[in-house]
Amino acid sequence: MPGTRCELRRVGSGKRLTFGQAGERELTDWMAEHARVCWVRHEEPWTGESALIAQLDLPLNLDQNRRHAFHPYLSGLRSSARAHARGLPISS
Repeated sequence: MPGTRCELRRVGSGKRLTFGQAGERELTDWMAEHARVCWVRHEEPWTGESALIAQLDLPLNLDQNRRHAFHPYLSGLRSSARAHARGLPISS
């Protein structure tokens, strides 16, 4: 994300991870500018999820999306951020 560096941190009991108020705001702003969302009403929406993930280019969706070229990079980035956060003191 452009802008300030957002650092993942442990909060509360230490089990929850967040970017903090400023980081979450930056993430929200980035998503408002770049993310696109749509929906379709369906009686059993879970039945089509796998098919949609297989057909669409969803680089930020790691679930059922190992075939995407971005998957290993994003998985590693998330894993590193979680490991780093767990080594930091809990934020208030």
